[in-house]
Amino acid sequence: MRAYIRRAVVPAALVSIVLTGCSGGGDSDDAAPKASPSVAKDVKPAAEETPDSEPSSAPAPELGVGEKGTYDVGETDEFGENFKVTSKMQVTVAGADYVTPAEIGTSNEPEQGQFVKLTLTLKNVGKAPAEFSAYGLMTWEDDQTAAQDATTLEGVGEGPDLDAKYKPGQSVTGSLILDVARKGGLVSYIGSEDLDAEEPVFTVKLPKS
Repeated sequence: MRAYIRRAVVPAALVSIVLTGCSGGGDSDDAAPKASPSVAKDVKPAAEETPDSEPSSAPAPELGVGEKGTYDVGETDEFGENFKVTSKMQVTVAGADYVTPAEIGTSNEPEQGQFVKLTLTLKNVGKAPAEFSAYGLMTWEDDQTAAQDATTLEGVGEGPDLDAKYKPGQSVTGSLILDVARKGGLVSYIGSEDLDAEEPVFTVKLPKS
């Protein structure tokens, strides 16, 4: 009877020790090396690819006297969003002359300091009608002065009117009398339908004399 009990107890104790040792060692060897490499690989690529995804926008034409450029004309939906290009206009700077009140037939003095007669040729070079409207949408600025409204009602009714709806192929050469602080600087047309536009539609570099 004693011999039977020894044989039964000893194998049970050994089995218990072996099972305990196997379960503890197996778990620690399998878990550690598999988890950490996959986490590192999943996080880094997403962070590195993000900065290159932003598109760049084309700059507005910046023109001097005698130069020409083109700009896009478009429309938005009923909510003023989702701007899409519908046509294209060409603008040529035919002249930019500093004038006195007497030279433009007015007794009004310029509020900003200097009248300039800006002569432009506008032509629809696209495939759909396009509009141009300057009043309240022409600004002037230079290195010293931030952008200011430069439009006036001087000269209205004299010569062809640039403010019009242009069918494809149509053009007009006309003048705007602008009020600027001093000679030089930049005159910009900001009449884009795109409310998200960060640049003017086109810019004219005025002569310094």
